[in-house]
Amino acid sequence: MKPASSDGAMRIQAILGDGFRVMEFDQSTHSSAEAAEAIGCDVAQIAKSMLFRAVDGTPVLVVASGTNRVDEKKVAAVLGQKISRADAAFVLDLTGFAVGGVPPVGHATPPVVFLDRDLQAYARIWAAAGSPNAVFALTPADLVRLTGAHFVDVAKAG
Repeated sequence: MKPASSDGAMRIQAILGDGFRVMEFDQSTHSSAEAAEAIGCDVAQIAKSMLFRAVDGTPVLVVASGTNRVDEKKVAAVLGQKISRADAAFVLDLTGFAVGGVPPVGHATPPVVFLDRDLQAYARIWAAAGSPNAVFALTPADLVRLTGAHFVDVAKAG
């Protein structure tokens, strides 16, 4: 683990400020499992940022626990309209980041954000930071403060 140096990670470090430390790894942290292995934490502590597209075209960001699959019907019920998974081009265009490095903050187009309530079980969680090998540590309270979002039930049962 080393301090951030890639453009995307440095951009997120600037947005987060001195209260956070974006770190980069030599190996990929693209998936929740890869990130947890590199960091040395539980996969459930990974706050994965997943972008969806609402029927009206609005970007919808769900920050979910690394062990959870997002239940699109639950998110749609809270949002008030159906959603579908965004393709890589939509993700890059709307966030400014490629899939695998999408952070919960700093998006080119601010999305509607929902946070997985299961992340509240951990004192420390880890989120992507603008590149496929950059992460930063934060608390669930930090995640609320940084995104302006709230925790809801987004996980698929079973």
